[in-house]
Amino acid sequence: MSRVYTPRYQQNLKPAMRLAPGRVAVVLSLLGALLLALLARAIYLQVVQQDFLQNQGDARFRRSLLLEANRGEITDRNGEPLAISTPVQSIWASPVDMDLRTVPAAKLQQLARLLEMPLDEVMHKLSDNKREFVYLKRQISPALAQQVMALEIPGIAKQQEFRRYYPAGEMLAHVVGFTGVDGKGQEGFELTREKMLAGRHGSRTVLKDRRGHIVEDLAVIEPPRDGQTLQLSIDKRIQYLAYRELKAAMDVNKAKAGGVVVLDARTGEVLALANTPSYNPNNRAVLEPEMRRNRAVVDMFEPGSTMKPFPIAMALDAGKVTPDTVFDTQTYRIGPATVRDTHPKPAMTVTQIIQKSSNVGASKMAAMFSPEDMWTFYRQAGFGQSPQTGFPGESAGRLRDWQNWRPIEQATMSFGYGVSVSLLQLARAYTVFTNGGALLPVSFTRLASPLPGKGLIKPESAKKMRDMMVSVTEEGGTAVRAQVLGYRVGGKSGTARKLVGGAYAANKHIGLFVGFAPATAPRLIVAIMIDEPGAGSYYGGAVAGPAFSNIMAGSLRIMGVEPDAPSNNTLIPEHQISEVREET
Repeated sequence: MSRVYTPRYQQNLKPAMRLAPGRVAVVLSLLGALLLALLARAIYLQVVQQDFLQNQGDARFRRSLLLEANRGEITDRNGEPLAISTPVQSIWASPVDMDLRTVPAAKLQQLARLLEMPLDEVMHKLSDNKREFVYLKRQISPALAQQVMALEIPGIAKQQEFRRYYPAGEMLAHVVGFTGVDGKGQEGFELTREKMLAGRHGSRTVLKDRRGHIVEDLAVIEPPRDGQTLQLSIDKRIQYLAYRELKAAMDVNKAKAGGVVVLDARTGEVLALANTPSYNPNNRAVLEPEMRRNRAVVDMFEPGSTMKPFPIAMALDAGKVTPDTVFDTQTYRIGPATVRDTHPKPAMTVTQIIQKSSNVGASKMAAMFSPEDMWTFYRQAGFGQSPQTGFPGESAGRLRDWQNWRPIEQATMSFGYGVSVSLLQLARAYTVFTNGGALLPVSFTRLASPLPGKGLIKPESAKKMRDMMVSVTEEGGTAVRAQVLGYRVGGKSGTARKLVGGAYAANKHIGLFVGFAPATAPRLIVAIMIDEPGAGSYYGGAVAGPAFSNIMAGSLRIMGVEPDAPSNNTLIPEHQISEVREET
């Protein structure tokens, strides 16, 4: 028989230590079961729970970063910046990725100090471990953001944003408007042209580690599309002049508020629009509702005698009168009501009715037409309807349906009571006289070419009206203080009592002047309104006329417009002015 070889190490084993075949089978079975369990668990996690686990991983480490588009600039007609975006930084945190127990207290205190926030507020924001994103401080300087990041607190990050800056400040606040902290327009053209200016943001999907560092780009970067530049019709030089003179008129007359509009008489473009009081859009810490009101666009008021040229132009264009037609201008009655002039004269020509601002004369010319005809003419002149400039909150004014007019109401509407307008509407209506009888559309954006106007009166009628309206600023007129050296100026002053609680207040007025120059071939229209002057005088020629003169004179020089007055033309000295006060 052959002998079975037994290894030496087995020869030395005691019988109790040798593995029985049954035990080997048990061990192998347990190992196999464990392997099957692990395999089953892997299949469960990779197949059944794949979406859940993927979402949990993405929630912790996958981030979609906003690539902010640059907001478009707003410029004046000459390319001067009126609204620009400057880069700033915002500090944010991801509380779910933070363990405040590992952050030294000194660093948290330093973070609160840099951000100028109470420590309790910082801790409150960082302790909400259910939030993935929270702003700590927005729109801080890049230098300050760099100091914050130097603290190297896990879960604290920065992102670039843009803050809007307005170089023109308060003088253009009501036109340009402003944006909120999120970069969206809140007022003015920042609001109305939001889509154009904002552009489209891009995005970038990345994988971050627990310290907030970007590890990998996970998707194709979608680049941002910057906003477009908006070029306004405003001339910053004229705007500065208009705002300065309006503020000066407010101070001199101790007025409550005021507004001014400067139009290009040939195109209808708004070259300047200002209001007082105003505000600084770069610092809105104290911003009262009264400061935000764009009075020239949204406020309605009864225009007083500045309406008289329209019924007169209607009668002139219809061939019912000439500049030399004489009217009986003595006080008369319409039913129980009386129509009178403060300084009555027995008779006046049509030219004198404009120059002396006669209520009686204007009402008698209005009486030559039916209420429907007069309503239609006013409507075609832009009253009672929005100017359609796209400006937020622009007023349509108020022009009641002609079927509800009483005879006395038709008379009062001829001299500016019973109809309400905005200053922008009033300025636009005067383009009928400066543009060959056609009413021009108003534009706040620079035009490549003038838009066509809508004919209202014949060109020869418009010229006759301009010649008659020049008499208003000449000796004996109601607005001698509106003269401009070297230029023939036409226009109309107005004074209106204010409605307070449904009744006309005896001591609250609006002083107005709307005019154009040079009268031979008008280039500019300036409309100015002084609300509740309190320094004594309240008549339009006295309170609005001087500001008009300064604005018109400076603007004509800026534009390089040649004088049209005779070479021996001189201004009437202040002490020699015998200005007629327009009727109220």
